[in-house]
Amino acid sequence: MPFSRLLEPDLFLGGSILNLTRETLEKYELQGLVLDVDETLVPLKENRVSQDIQQWVANIKQIATLSLVSNNLIESRIAAIAESLDLPYISGAAKPSRRKLNQAVQAMQLPVERIGMVGDRLLTDVLAGNRLGMFTILVEPMVDPNQGSGIYRLRSFEVWLSQILGASLH
Repeated sequence: MPFSRLLEPDLFLGGSILNLTRETLEKYELQGLVLDVDETLVPLKENRVSQDIQQWVANIKQIATLSLVSNNLIESRIAAIAESLDLPYISGAAKPSRRKLNQAVQAMQLPVERIGMVGDRLLTDVLAGNRLGMFTILVEPMVDPNQGSGIYRLRSFEVWLSQILGASLH
């Protein structure tokens, strides 16, 4: 597989994770989701999950197995978020490494092609999921409007770099 293909999500949502519906999961025959945490579920320095995300998780858990896999090294923060959602988690994943992501996939006991990797970053979430053979879903980052636009510049750079390398992000 060419490197540029590894940077292409299977599905690009034009909004946050809240736009990922049960119907979408059914359409792509997804039975499980591995969810990134920072800026996929919560803004980067936020410790609490919004009511909207709590409701989304409760709804999706009815049809899919869910797990959190985060690169964040602050285990107490990721553990608190996971506990509030009643989900298993792995922190310090070092994505795009596949090792800890594969642990989450194995724990789900589902075929890897029936599990979606959902995240806001191409060079970590999408790349790791594609390297493992998962269905990858790119969402818009969930950011705190008071934190500035640094992450948008990083994400814009990732998109630009991916397109220069030949990836299609449609």
